[in-house]
Amino acid sequence: MGGSVSCCSSGETPKISRREVELEECPITTAEDVSEDTGTYLQHISDRELPDGECLSPEICRLHVHLHSLCLYVVAELAQESNPSDHPRASTLFLNKSQTDVREKRKSNYLNHMSPGLLTKKYSSCSTIFIDDSTVSQPNLKSTIKCVALAIYYHIKNRDSNRSLEIFDEKKHPLSREKVPDDYAVVDPEHKLIYRFIRTLFSSAQLTAECAIVTLVYLERLLTYAEMDICPCNWKRIVLGAILLASKVWDDQAVWNVDYCQILKDITVEDMNEMERHFLELLQFNINVPASVYAKYYFDLRSLADENNLSFPLEPLGNKRAQKLEAISRLCEDKYKDMCKNAMRRSVSADNLIGVKKSNAVLS
Repeated sequence: MGGSVSCCSSGETPKISRREVELEECPITTAEDVSEDTGTYLQHISDRELPDGECLSPEICRLHVHLHSLCLYVVAELAQESNPSDHPRASTLFLNKSQTDVREKRKSNYLNHMSPGLLTKKYSSCSTIFIDDSTVSQPNLKSTIKCVALAIYYHIKNRDSNRSLEIFDEKKHPLSREKVPDDYAVVDPEHKLIYRFIRTLFSSAQLTAECAIVTLVYLERLLTYAEMDICPCNWKRIVLGAILLASKVWDDQAVWNVDYCQILKDITVEDMNEMERHFLELLQFNINVPASVYAKYYFDLRSLADENNLSFPLEPLGNKRAQKLEAISRLCEDKYKDMCKNAMRRSVSADNLIGVKKSNAVLS
């Protein structure tokens, strides 16, 4: 009996005492009890709130506002630097899209032991110098349009997805009365088809080659800002909207929307106005094209032409062209000298102004 009683008592009492010992050995810690050796203390949200009637000092509030604005500025700068249509150091989208096909062509030629063929490009020699008539300020119209069409072709071919908007859908907003094919959203257009479409608009509206480069800038800005893709179902209306906007911004004598209706006879003015409004809203009304961005797109188009054997026409340098180039270089040199002189005058006047302020301060 005694053994059984002692056994029952040992079955209850040790558990209670063990629990009490555990609680005594592991007390609840507070912020004062936590040391660096025991780890970090997670403060409750109620402990972080300020008591009633207390607030941050004005200096801390201003610091918080300054840090917040600085973070927003850094985020905006990073977003701008990643956008090639806004920042000159960002790589153009069309050149990145074309690199996939260029690498595949080089790999295929290497594996199949194929030679590049006869050299069609003309090279300068001691007696003859070959140059093309395309420059940054005056690009060759035909070659530039071909390069822009090739850039759009790579955009469509190597697109990531088929993100689009209804305003650019050719099925819902057709450009002609002809029936849109059932596979209009599946079949990718060829480079020749894109070139003929752009060439027709530029020839009828008498647009310049610079306008073609700005058209490509607006197109890539639209794809970046609106987070959409140019695909078979929307490429015509996107290109048309970019040309429409570029012709109004770049050319001195802009083409009216009703003039494009004479080129594309089945489209209405209301449709053109609606598409232009959506295009501007998607661009966030950012139609500025810096000179550095324009030059980057021009030279990237030249690189695209070289990689696809789409060379600009070369002509031998004669006496007349040499004299013309020399005159242009002298004109640019004179403008540069005038700019330097004006800058020196402004700096000298600023120095004199500072000296006058210092002398007045000494006298006072």
